[in-house]
Amino acid sequence: MSRVALVIALAMSPAMHAEAAGHGKKTAKTTRILDGHQVGKASWYGPGFHGKKTASGQVFNQHALTAAHPHLPLGSRVKVTNLKNGKEVEVTINDRGPHKAGRIIDLSRAAAKKIAMGGQAQVKVVAIPN
Repeated sequence: MSRVALVIALAMSPAMHAEAAGHGKKTAKTTRILDGHQVGKASWYGPGFHGKKTASGQVFNQHALTAAHPHLPLGSRVKVTNLKNGKEVEVTINDRGPHKAGRIIDLSRAAAKKIAMGGQAQVKVVAIPN
């Protein structure tokens, strides 16, 4: 998938609509769009979903480097950076979510560990072109 298509998908997320409605002002506490990157709160999911089917049809593996995003195409890849410590991880979007307000991405347990994230963290999400 081209970088343009991935940036458009990021732009279609609720975060972008909140930004546009606020005329450039941050309207949601944890979400904003900046230069084609999505910045906001990430969370992680694992044991309760391990072995269950994801939106892509794959079985969720909490030990794989995957994530759930509301709008990015399933199978696309993104780089997630923990803004507190600068650690990065590349993940494949294989599910839909997060399902809690104020969050932009749900990482697998393994991905959250790679960026030394506790329960939640401020992150930057950047689409990786194929």
